[in-house]
Amino acid sequence: MVDFTHRSARASVALALAGVLIAATAVAAPASGVEVTAQAGRPAPPNPSTSTGYGGAVASVDAEASAAGLEVLRKGGNAADAAVATAAALGVTEPYSAGIGGGGYFVYFDAGTGEVTTLDGRETAPAAMTETSFINPATGTPYPFADAVSSGLSVGTPGTLATWDVALERFGTTSLRDALKPAILLATRGFQVDETFRQQTAANEARFRQFPDTAELFLPNGELPVVGSTFKNPDLARTLREISLRGTDVFYDGPLADEIAAVVKAPITTPDHTLPAMPGLLTAADIADYSVIEQAPTRIEYHGLDVYGMAPSSSGGTTVGESLNILENFELSPGDMPQSLHLYLEATAHAFADRGAYVGDPAFVDVPTETLLSQEFADARACVIDPDAASAKPVPPAPLTAAGCDALPAADAPDTENISTTHLSVVDQWGNAVAYTLTIEQTGGSGMTVPDRGFLLNNELTDFNFAPASPTIPDPNLPAPGKRPRSSMSPTIVLDDGDVRYVVGSPGGSMIITTVTQVLINRIDLGMTLPEAVAAPRASQRNTASVAAEPAFISAYGPPLEAFGHVFSTTAEIGAVAAIEVGDDGLMTAVAEPVRRGGGTGLVVKPAK
Repeated sequence: MVDFTHRSARASVALALAGVLIAATAVAAPASGVEVTAQAGRPAPPNPSTSTGYGGAVASVDAEASAAGLEVLRKGGNAADAAVATAAALGVTEPYSAGIGGGGYFVYFDAGTGEVTTLDGRETAPAAMTETSFINPATGTPYPFADAVSSGLSVGTPGTLATWDVALERFGTTSLRDALKPAILLATRGFQVDETFRQQTAANEARFRQFPDTAELFLPNGELPVVGSTFKNPDLARTLREISLRGTDVFYDGPLADEIAAVVKAPITTPDHTLPAMPGLLTAADIADYSVIEQAPTRIEYHGLDVYGMAPSSSGGTTVGESLNILENFELSPGDMPQSLHLYLEATAHAFADRGAYVGDPAFVDVPTETLLSQEFADARACVIDPDAASAKPVPPAPLTAAGCDALPAADAPDTENISTTHLSVVDQWGNAVAYTLTIEQTGGSGMTVPDRGFLLNNELTDFNFAPASPTIPDPNLPAPGKRPRSSMSPTIVLDDGDVRYVVGSPGGSMIITTVTQVLINRIDLGMTLPEAVAAPRASQRNTASVAAEPAFISAYGPPLEAFGHVFSTTAEIGAVAAIEVGDDGLMTAVAEPVRRGGGTGLVVKPAK
């Protein structure tokens, strides 16, 4: 495990360059604020949800972002270069889900060495945070989740920008300055507002109106953006330009750090606001101390394929891995979909029980990663699964061993991890690959914008448990100084005999884990092509009383699965996958959602004829 501070050999540019304009962004931005042009905006780029071909592939939820990454590949950049360019563009077009105010996890496969490496760019808690920081001293009980979300107390030190810097230094061939050019240009000239962006703005309208800087940014002239109009963010363009010219020290150890800390300490609200908007604990010193952690990935073998994921502080790699290891004990078949889906739901329920009991930030908690990922342990967990009936409620074994099926009582912590976030997948012409999931947590994050900077701050610290889930069982996910809250982000790379086969990931809060697992079994076990595996209706069992499921899933499989004892609750959408498959002949299939979250875009450098 290696720590990287925000500084690097490329981290700053001579101040003499400060007056030099980047060629791609030579057009001067308006003095302040976001410009929304009421008339129809420029046409959006092509956005096929699936493309096949050669020479490199990019998949994301957004056409502009995928196009930015594809152009990097087309010009000879590698997967890391394209991933950072795509992510930066997503920070422009998906500002409620990603951006430099948040964090994430970056998984990289180096085709030359055959190694998979991960970067933990998760947000960290301030030095002043304790395990009781989310307890109201006046009542002795946890703050209501809704109160904590839109507050300074929810904001952790952002890790996204540091992740980009380290990723390019470790794996890339270009500079951060060049990687930011597409995003700067996109923020300057704007992007076309679609129905999803408008709906997300509308869902946050009441909250945004109580933070004047946020309202000015996303509700210009007091109105929702119009579908088809052009949304420009010159404040963000200037911020990214400053970072590209001066390096990441501007953000982590300069003016931006002070500005972020000031907003967190004293949230700027309207005089008639109704939100508690509690002050936070984050300081400029916390921001300056931030480091990205390079660490080994998780790895399991599933049907002869090597599945690599993100180790803790993410619970994605361990829980996806354990779920698949449990399923190794059973035969899934498209010929008996109800039986196969029953086993999938049971496997994830048991893996989630273990996740809740044992997974947290390994710098603070002794996470038994090796045991959770062992096939022997999964075999022991499989022994409690009834192939013909749903479990009442799986419980984690105690002590954590691979022997027998003894269990400890399950603790019910509320699931507060939000469904927002975004994911991108990249494969380049050399076979290098990136799976990168990044977030600001809730759709709209904390709701707080750094004045005149063009980006929202995260509310990631609400991913901590506010209080112990059980008074008698140690809780691995309580707040602590410098601690990373547990995440479900599950960027995943699957190798076949040392070569990339699949790159998969999704947003969706704790349902990310089940989404990635379900897409993998759809493709590997259930006879679906990758586009079919992504488009198929989804269900998510996270050791809960009912299975969250999309209406199409309930319509197709509800009655036969209810016969197993499963109970369903309806969820409109689960996840928004971006994935790539590489065939034996090198044919790349880039796949994004055809419908969910407004549809995504999968692109290839040289489309197959």
